[in-house]
Amino acid sequence: MKKVILTFRRTIIFLIKVALYLSLLASFFLIMGIENWQLLRLSRTAGITLSTFCVVGLGLTAAYGTFDIGKRKSKPIIASIALAVVLTDLITYVQLAIMNTNDANNRQFRFENIGLLLIVIVVQIWLIVLFTYAGNYVYFRMHAPEKCCVITDSEMSLYEITKAVSSFKKQYKICYAKDYRADNLYEAIQKCDTVFIYNVPVRERTEIMEFCYRNLRNVYISPEISDIVEINSKHVIIDDISLVSAPVKELSFEQKIMKRLMDIVLSLIALVISSPILLLCAISIKMCDGGTIIFKQRRATKGGKIFEVYKFRTMKENVGNYSSISGDDRITSVGRILRKYRLDELPQFVNILKGEMSMVGPRPEMLENVYLYTKEFPEFSYRLRVKAGLTGYAQIAGKYNTSPKYKLVLDLMYIENYSLLRDLKLLLQTLIVLFKPDSTEAFDELKDIDLSDLDEKSNDWWKL
Repeated sequence: MKKVILTFRRTIIFLIKVALYLSLLASFFLIMGIENWQLLRLSRTAGITLSTFCVVGLGLTAAYGTFDIGKRKSKPIIASIALAVVLTDLITYVQLAIMNTNDANNRQFRFENIGLLLIVIVVQIWLIVLFTYAGNYVYFRMHAPEKCCVITDSEMSLYEITKAVSSFKKQYKICYAKDYRADNLYEAIQKCDTVFIYNVPVRERTEIMEFCYRNLRNVYISPEISDIVEINSKHVIIDDISLVSAPVKELSFEQKIMKRLMDIVLSLIALVISSPILLLCAISIKMCDGGTIIFKQRRATKGGKIFEVYKFRTMKENVGNYSSISGDDRITSVGRILRKYRLDELPQFVNILKGEMSMVGPRPEMLENVYLYTKEFPEFSYRLRVKAGLTGYAQIAGKYNTSPKYKLVLDLMYIENYSLLRDLKLLLQTLIVLFKPDSTEAFDELKDIDLSDLDEKSNDWWKL
């Protein structure tokens, strides 16, 4: 009976996803078909347009994120799907305009029916909003939050992981918080569906994971450097012995050439397209306080080489040089806007043209931070194995105030899994950062976490 219910639930969610994708496709064809009758008949134009919409749409949703209701919050799903669909519409619209350039329609290439395209986009965004909120509502009506056990090594670690998990209250309910050395640890695990293992020593973590595997419990772990290497390794068989191969990752000569060419072409295009924005930013900074427009700062790139990074100045002149914090009074009124939308980073396209940075790679940290972080985490120097980047996995998946350790983890994930296709995917995903309100969240002091649902007998943190 339980299996039938599970199959029924999965079928409902699948049908909701199919209904959304078909609605998005139908809205484009029905609305654009008002002035393009060939889209509503069996024709070469309809076939090619359908293929373009589906192929581009699948590619962009793979880059930005699928309609994964129940896994993410509604707003991130709406932002990612909407961005993917709008770009799909624009590309398909251009393809349709090319198809309409012929003796029977337009003898010269031109964009027409732009008003219909705007209607399509508005209708599709409303469909995405409707299906996302309805889909998440249905999903969480059918699925109760997973009962979770959080296992860590300290009160600080408990705060960090609990803060993260508590932001997904509909997905997870924290019932137990345990130190990995607690006597009744395994009893708590058996009462839960999911286990979060955070900052637990590798030996003890392995034992807990094996127990969870035997007892069919979902597991989330915080990765160490060895885990990153293992994730990006491959299985090989030598004679009849199974081994995991983890070769040293380094860009091939061809990859280096292609990456550099991509940097030059994209940075040139970006500078040309953003030139009006660059001019507006420069004028705004000058009018704000009359100070300098460009801020230069020494940063480290591949091999520890030092260079000067260019940024629009967002802070007052002659103030302390350290990472911004919440409510930082050093930031100017114009600077807050530039930081919010990442416009202060635009001058770094010049750094990319000069070869000091790449479009994609670990963000170059301030030299003071490099020294402090490397002192605390010697592995932080591994980030300098590749050229610093304008954007990177840590900037897309993380936030401004993501801890140094987990910035390092994300950057090493990128370094150990490099490919040109991945670079293109990360460049596309950078657009979604503009829709993340917490992407520029500054460092802040600790805040209390609501653990009202925690089992009163489970929190034996100080009773070891």
